[in-house]
Amino acid sequence: MLKLEDIKKNASVVGVEPGQIVRIVTTEPVGDNALTVYYKTAEGRLLERMLFRTNEVNLSLAEAGRPWPFDANGEDFKLAAEAWRINLAHLFDPMMAVHTSNVEPLPHQITAVHESMLPRQPLRYVLADDPGAGKTIMAERALGHEVINVSAQKCGWDVTSINLDLNKLLGRSTAPCA
Repeated sequence: MLKLEDIKKNASVVGVEPGQIVRIVTTEPVGDNALTVYYKTAEGRLLERMLFRTNEVNLSLAEAGRPWPFDANGEDFKLAAEAWRINLAHLFDPMMAVHTSNVEPLPHQITAVHESMLPRQPLRYVLADDPGAGKTIMAERALGHEVINVSAQKCGWDVTSINLDLNKLLGRSTAPCA
């Protein structure tokens, strides 16, 4: 509880505006039981309000510090930052999976998967080619892309256009999201 007499210039006060901390610009006493305060909101609006003794119960000085804490789990933050980075990776590199893979695909494999198969949904293909042409690699890329998207959607991520490397995913935890 903050008494009207204790409200001074440049004080940060809670309770003048609902759910906001305001900075007092100046005050004018209006008798013994009232005070006109001129204050700025967090948005920078200059407002005025007359406070009475009955308002003292709702008033308090704001605690100094940041409006948000930095006490969260660091591992959770890194996981969220990595998920966000992966979510936006396609904007920087549409063929990220190709560039981060341990397998070096041939040009016709990149064309088959990233230009012919993935843009067409749902995926219903018979993948046929000459022996040694890399059908397994093309199938892994197409299936890996779908596995990642389905897993990500179960986790609540929107990653419809991300191309990731299945090997990197399997190198990490393959446990389904809760």
